Amino acid sequence: MTTLDLAKEWLRYAKSDLNTANHMFNDVNPKETEISCYHTHQCAEKSLKAFLITKNIDPPHIHDLVELNQLCSAQESIFSTVRQYCVFLNPYGVHVRYPNELAVDDTITKQAIENAIHLFEFCERLINGIIPTDNSVNEK
Repeated sequence: MTTLDLAKEWLRYAKSDLNTANHMFNDVNPKETEISCYHTHQCAEKSLKAFLITKNIDPPHIHDLVELNQLCSAQESIFSTVRQYCVFLNPYGVHVRYPNELAVDDTITKQAIENAIHLFEFCERLINGIIPTDNSVNEK
């Protein structure tokens, strides 16, 4: 399996988390906002790690989206443009999984889903070569 194939497999898992987040929020009654937010974090984490794989970097066993974004930014400065999504989604990796740790409502959950979509699509476009990278600019 090539690094690109492996990265795309990570993106497939990220998309599955995004689909789960949407389902738990839109199709389950009552809405499962905490679980939905958790899966937005998982989507973001796997998307960032997919990018690192394309750079032949073994993704670290961490869940901090801000730190993962910094690692990605060290490879491609364009990742600074999506840092705000990582900051927003970062608390949902752990805190929403336990009672009384982090309160989320419908508005926050919708924003989490939107941020995860933006980050996923950004990583997907970058991995597929749709967004120019620092290296492609330097090659011209």
